[in-house]
Amino acid sequence: MRILFITGEYPAMQGGVGDYTRRLSQALGGLGADVHVLTHADAGGDHLRVSSAAYEPTVYPIMARTGWNLWGAARGLIRELRPDVVQIQYQSAAYGLHPAVNYLPWRLRTAAHRPRIVTTFHDLRFPYLFPKAGLLRWQAVLAVARGSDACVVTNPTDWLGLAEAGLRAKLRPIPIGSNIQCEPPAGYDRFRQRAKWGAGPETWLLAYFGFLNASKGGETLVRCLAELVRAGRPARLLMVGGKVGSSDPTNLAYLARVEALIDELGVADQVQWTGFTDPDEVSANLLATDIAVLPYREGASLRHGSLMAALAHGLPIVSTALAAQPNDAEGLFPLLRADESALLVAPDDPIRMAGAVTQVMTDPALRAQLAGAATTLARQFEWNTLAERHLEAYRGLGVA
Repeated sequence: MRILFITGEYPAMQGGVGDYTRRLSQALGGLGADVHVLTHADAGGDHLRVSSAAYEPTVYPIMARTGWNLWGAARGLIRELRPDVVQIQYQSAAYGLHPAVNYLPWRLRTAAHRPRIVTTFHDLRFPYLFPKAGLLRWQAVLAVARGSDACVVTNPTDWLGLAEAGLRAKLRPIPIGSNIQCEPPAGYDRFRQRAKWGAGPETWLLAYFGFLNASKGGETLVRCLAELVRAGRPARLLMVGGKVGSSDPTNLAYLARVEALIDELGVADQVQWTGFTDPDEVSANLLATDIAVLPYREGASLRHGSLMAALAHGLPIVSTALAAQPNDAEGLFPLLRADESALLVAPDDPIRMAGAVTQVMTDPALRAQLAGAATTLARQFEWNTLAERHLEAYRGLGVA
């Protein structure tokens, strides 16, 4: 089976969709698929050629932009490779909010070789069309779904949104996995790793992982830390990974707001940034922390790779509750359950978040319970399992 992934970002570019595409490609290749990736010209690099993975896809970093030229690049590569499946990794920011990707499935229907078209929805964010486009932006999201033979949906909220648009028959519920495996470098020593960040045995070392943007509650996180420090708790915050990704320019403005708030609240000495590092060093830093604090503004959705990484590393998690869990999606996705696999508070509430952190850090039994539940839940997001579910979805479309 030959698969062509189309994605607006791919390593060495920094971004969760790119990392996801690579991990899934590696797993599918390990199961016998022949995987190719069409992506941005900034992708690739020597680190891909020296990978220790058993399988790496063939990468075509040929798009200098991800606008209308996407159509020609996709049609040309399909003509050359004749794939059985073309799978679009849809996240509007990864294509510069350009609408070309939304209408790509319709453009491919006229290709001489007509593969099955699958779209993975990493979120339902709208592309930019023109000022005051309003409902047309939602119609652009629906266009990519309606033009696809099947749609992979990663979380219950997005599943419900597309189901209510009459697309239920096309939906395949498959969550994402962790882009960072629990694989620290050889010789990893937790105490030495903590000391690197100024954390001793009694320090509460809080982890935040992932790029900063307005949806992820960075300001709430900083206010939570300030509340802990004000209460005399020995808390430090380790910001693991790069500050902003390669795809979304709005992240830079939000980063500036968060950094200004850190200075305003006087907690600069308690915040450290690891910067972008290799995956094994990310893993080492996550394992060195005591608790993951993830104050997503829309709640702890399964779409977040940072949440998957916290689970994969067996970290106790304090995060935010979803406004509502869609009843129709019950049983379709593994779920993060309040007080069982995480402590969940309302979004934008730093005082309650600080209280939840304190509860976990002062109760060893609760901390062990949450860590064990995270490890158990993480098994349902292993890449081989997710790759098998993708192969089942392809076969359901008649692909041998």
